[in-house]
Amino acid sequence: MVKRIRHLWNKTTCKVHFYLSSLPVDAQINGRVIRQHWSIENQMPGSLDVTFNEDKCRIRSLNSPQNFALVRRMALNAVNQETTLKRSLRQKRKRAAMNNDYMMQILKCFCQA
Repeated sequence: MVKRIRHLWNKTTCKVHFYLSSLPVDAQINGRVIRQHWSIENQMPGSLDVTFNEDKCRIRSLNSPQNFALVRRMALNAVNQETTLKRSLRQKRKRAAMNNDYMMQILKCFCQA
């Protein structure tokens, strides 16, 4: 059993998760395995889904899913390289969609790398 408490601004949430495992009962080992699992989940696929709503994408035919996945990864890398604006990836992406100057700033950072 893992109890997670999260504090955000004026809101606190508490969740309890149960895990089944054949590992010996050792809190240090089990905690490390659980954190390792979630670190993998929170890397690129998670940020693609959060930033681009990739799971809701309805593109299914021919090479389109692979092509769009490649374009999304390139866009995510470009937004990651722009460091002047301290916002989430999703906020940076939306700002780039509404502000051509900011879009050019992102593209310049991406081309210089």
